[in-house]
This record gives sequence, C-alpha cells and structure tokens, in this order.
Amino acid sequence: MEITLKVFRYNPEKDKRGHYEVYKVEGTENDRVLDLLEYIKGNYDGTLSFRRSCAHGVCGSDAIRINGRNMLACKTLVRDVGEKITVEPVLGLKIVKDLIVDMEPFFDNYKAVLPYFINNSPLPENGRERLQSIEARARFDETTKCILCACCTTSCPSYWANGNYYGPAAIVTAHRFIFDDRDEAASERLQILSETDGIARCHTAYNCTEACPREIKITRVIGEVKMAMVTGKLD
Repeated sequence: MEITLKVFRYNPEKDKRGHYEVYKVEGTENDRVLDLLEYIKGNYDGTLSFRRSCAHGVCGSDAIRINGRNMLACKTLVRDVGEKITVEPVLGLKIVKDLIVDMEPFFDNYKAVLPYFINNSPLPENGRERLQSIEARARFDETTKCILCACCTTSCPSYWANGNYYGPAAIVTAHRFIFDDRDEAASERLQILSETDGIARCHTAYNCTEACPREIKITRVIGEVKMAMVTGKLD
C-alpha cells in the first residue's frame, strides 16, 4: 500500500519556524512508524533527525506524536494509525531539530524526586541483602515498568502550562520508592512533591494514563501518592 507521512521538520540553523514535509512510501499494515522514518532517512532525506535506540519498546527514546497522540514509533504499526500519518515532536519541551526535543528539563524533574534507593540502616546480620516479601514487592511493581520515554509528562496539560511541574513520570518514579518498604526516604520525597511545582498541579486529566506505552495506570498511581501525602500511610 502507499503510505503518506506528513513529517514535522525544523532545522535551527536555517529555519525560523517549523514546517511540514510530505513523503509517500510503499509499505504494509505491519510496518512500524519507526521503519517508515528509517526508510525516509535512508532513501529520501538523510538530514531527517529523530531519536531511536533499541527499537523494541524498552529504551523509550523514540517517543513522538503520531496523529496527535504520544506514542513510541517502534511500537506503533501502520494498521493502528492508518495510511495517512502525521508525525511531530512531543509537546512541552524545546525542539532541537525535527523530531528531537531537549530532554534535560524532563530529567531534571526526574532527578528532583530522588530516583534511587535510600537506606542508611545497618545491613542485615547475614551481611547479604535486604529481603522483601512477594506482597511488599507487588505493592510498587507497576511503577517499576516506567521507561522514562516522557510520553506521559509531555501529554499533560499542566506540564504544557508550566514546565517546572515535576510531571507524571517523576511522580511515578517517586511512587516506586515511596512504597518500597526497604527505602527510608518516603517522607522526604513526599515533602518534595508537596512543593508548589509538585503533585498539586495534577488536575486528573487522564492524558498521562492514555499515553503510557507500558500501560501503567498513572492517574491511579498519582492518586495513591496524594493519599499517602494526606494520611501519611504507605500501606
């Protein structure tokens, strides 16, 4: 079949503003959008710029807007979006070139919630690891699936309005550690998220949940963090 791709283009060295270019390629309904972008770059225009790495939905680097929705190019098939496809960079972050955005503000917000295990207590007497029950591990299992693709954060209206908002991805990461019973910095993370640019900026739009390629129930997760902030309970 003939597939039409309308691709956002922007070169900061010569463009004052972005524009769209249209490419027509032969493909099948089982082709991924990433395959089509690779074909265009290899056969039509080698200057086309986009991020990609593993190409298997694990690294999260190829998050873009496809027909107006945040998706991973490597997981999105032609049959899912149709033969006419519009490809654009995600919103809320500065465009570097074409489909590439500056991810530094996103990762700054991620780092702000202390995205690492904190436990200063002495190690168990056996000198080995801090054991955890299956039930305790299951409490935060869902939020370990985040791949930091930024699909959720850059689909959030609150983040579009204020890039200082930590955003859904940072809160998901905080959840992963807040509800880990081996970690000792839950109160510190909750304090960080209680700040002006923290969780209060979430207005439950559900865009984040719809955008997540890992199917994390982000809105519910944020609700759990809000409840922990109010009640002080982590069970």
